[in-house]
Amino acid sequence: MKHLLIVYHSMTGGTRQMAEAAAQAARGQEGVAVHLKPAQEAGPEDLLEADGYVFACPENLAAIAGLMKDFFDRCYYPVLDRIQGRPYAVMVCAGSDGSNAVRQIERIATGWRLKAVAPALIVCTHAQTPEQILAPKTLGAEDLTRCSELGEGLAAGLSAGIF
Repeated sequence: MKHLLIVYHSMTGGTRQMAEAAAQAARGQEGVAVHLKPAQEAGPEDLLEADGYVFACPENLAAIAGLMKDFFDRCYYPVLDRIQGRPYAVMVCAGSDGSNAVRQIERIATGWRLKAVAPALIVCTHAQTPEQILAPKTLGAEDLTRCSELGEGLAAGLSAGIF
């Protein structure tokens, strides 16, 4: 049995919806156990037990969200040189861009020597005012389908031994 770990943080629900869509689709793959964990509950042991990862977070102030950063800070050195070569993918929920959060996660993954197996997925909510940014999010079907496809693809690759 392969293990896929999806670590996420969500303030307004957008990233949670993305992570849940990826997890639900991944659970359809035979031979893959999917673990969906909020960043504040995930730790080094979860990374060590998993065979692949999806990291999902909002971009806040052109950076990864604080609780996701905390997850990486707590886990980086305890797993360094112990998870290299494992596959990963990134999902970011952003108001306008998302690329800087992607870059930050990719740099962390490079330090861990993980293998990117899909292009980063950015869902743009176009939230620009404080009210829009802080409002609960409901993502559209097309964006959730993209998240499902990412989760399903990573799980299928794990199941088939491709990754």
